[in-house]
Amino acid sequence: MTTAERPSVRSGLASLRRARELFLLGRQLPDGAPEEVVAAWKRARFFGVRHDVKDPAPEHSVRPPVSPLLTAARPVLERIAPALGIGRSTLVLTDERPRVLWVTGFAPEGLRRLDLSEQLVGHNSAVLALRTGRRAEVHGPEHFLDLWQEVSAVSVPVRAPETGQMLGTVTVACDLCAEYGPHPGAPLAEAAASAVEAELLSRSRSAERVLLDAYLRAAGEGGRAVVALDGRNRLVSEAAGQLLSPEGLEALERSTVALLRDWCRGAQPEFEAATHTADGTEGGSALDRAARLGAEPDPASDTAEAPAAEPRATSGPADGPDATSGPADGPDATSGPAEGSHAASDPAPSASYRIRLPDGTGCTATLTPVPHLGSPAGAVAVLEPVGHTAVTSAVRTVEGLAGRSVPWRHAVGRAVELTRSPEPLLLVGERGTGKASLARKLVANPLTIDAAESELRGEVDQLVDGHSLLVRHVERLAQADTATLNSLLASHPDVPLLVTYTPGTPPGPCLQRLLDTLAARSVTLPALRERPDDIRELLRALAPRPAPGRPPLTWTLDALRALEQHPWLGNVTELAHLVRALAEGRRTTGPVRRTELPDAVREGPATRPLSPMEQAERAAILEALHRHGGNKARTAAALGIARATLYRKLRGYRG
Repeated sequence: MTTAERPSVRSGLASLRRARELFLLGRQLPDGAPEEVVAAWKRARFFGVRHDVKDPAPEHSVRPPVSPLLTAARPVLERIAPALGIGRSTLVLTDERPRVLWVTGFAPEGLRRLDLSEQLVGHNSAVLALRTGRRAEVHGPEHFLDLWQEVSAVSVPVRAPETGQMLGTVTVACDLCAEYGPHPGAPLAEAAASAVEAELLSRSRSAERVLLDAYLRAAGEGGRAVVALDGRNRLVSEAAGQLLSPEGLEALERSTVALLRDWCRGAQPEFEAATHTADGTEGGSALDRAARLGAEPDPASDTAEAPAAEPRATSGPADGPDATSGPADGPDATSGPAEGSHAASDPAPSASYRIRLPDGTGCTATLTPVPHLGSPAGAVAVLEPVGHTAVTSAVRTVEGLAGRSVPWRHAVGRAVELTRSPEPLLLVGERGTGKASLARKLVANPLTIDAAESELRGEVDQLVDGHSLLVRHVERLAQADTATLNSLLASHPDVPLLVTYTPGTPPGPCLQRLLDTLAARSVTLPALRERPDDIRELLRALAPRPAPGRPPLTWTLDALRALEQHPWLGNVTELAHLVRALAEGRRTTGPVRRTELPDAVREGPATRPLSPMEQAERAAILEALHRHGGNKARTAAALGIARATLYRKLRGYRG
């Protein structure tokens, strides 16, 4: 923690200034010099920063590209800027590097359009806020540069509302504060950062709606194979799910994210020549740009399929005075790239790109970005089979069962092969793995007996007559009925009997004999934790049909990763209960976020095997955390343990 973060123990500015002078001269520092500040000075010296430069890093003073953060933050900051008053204060927006995206007010030397990274200018509040993830202040001699010895600055991180990722900072700088209290601009910086995050959240939700509309327009045309992506969410049509493997979908997402990032930079003029505009012209640099991304511009793209943005070529921000005027015009007020009018808010002309997917995928993808408020809301990919490959080339091995992972396909393929002859079949697997569902898909309309609920009666006679019989939970079958099946198989070894078995307690002699008889024609279904690649397809299959006018249930990437990492002791049945509960009980809109998942799923599995006592203890702690809204202090008090003990136990579960 720096002296700026603890003003009550901040060294006097005079003594701190003297310590900096001694440091620059290479002399012994006095006792009491703040260790964190001295360490920051040492880093600046290590990076080769000169403390006496007049215009730090002029070669880096390049206008940063237009970014979603700047697009969302600029109108907010322009409304807040008048609160600076007429004094010598500055309001600054940086990105996560941190580069200055926008600045207004009285800006100290070297603060306009400058890269504020520690490697270039040394210690400053923006760097400190990004490192610590919280508000940070740096005053006068704490800075390394001579230029900022009479400047006090406070920076507040700006986070992505959905992921918590730090996107940049809002900074307020003013003349050096002599008093020991917090920076006078701290409330303004906090309010500005909160307002920017609220605007980002609002735009994110509207962007999701724009992407969903573009997906529905594209997918509604004859059941096309369409995927919509934005780096967080995926919308996959049924035809696309059949055509594209999970590996192919991952490759498509990687290429899409890279292309969207490049397209966002394309708001600059050089990208305008690299697109297919409404009149069909093609810029010379598009092929080079697409080659770097593993994509090529699609010369035959139908611009009518592009999302509803007026196809036009636009120019980047002008380099004249109007491009740098901030909310307070004049020599003391400048800003970053101007967004211009609404006509320039969606800067991308209509353009499509053909993505090269990995060999063996069996299809190509034509990608069209979806513009929204000057930033890409995502992209819609239309898939086409290669050559004569039918869309059904990747259909599920058994129609109606979700899953295309290697373990699942191997097990189902083996079961299909065995049912080609009318002989007994044993399906083995943990509870909830889908044994009964697979049996019903393999044999049409079998007589079904659940050994946990009833006994065998006249079903054995019908089995002998050639009717298929499915016996579920054979491990719970009464011993007399087990003996009946053993006798039947001894005299009629080719009856169409299907049996599901969930291993657990050691079987008795009679049941063991039955299992030994069926062992030669048995299939073991993999647990869900052994086929995490099937989670995303199962989510689509298990989600109930949405009410009219409501979008289908979708998931953020963070939530999907949590679901894929969970051990799923109840397998597909447990996953189905979770999906149904979310679909029926959630009150929010948009994709399901990780914070909405049950505690055990959200927290992730333990990274080492836990004893039964540890498992029970971990479950109790997670439940208490949920009851107290994640507040660890209240959770520890409720459990009757010290907060340090709670932290230690949570770390222990993670190995």
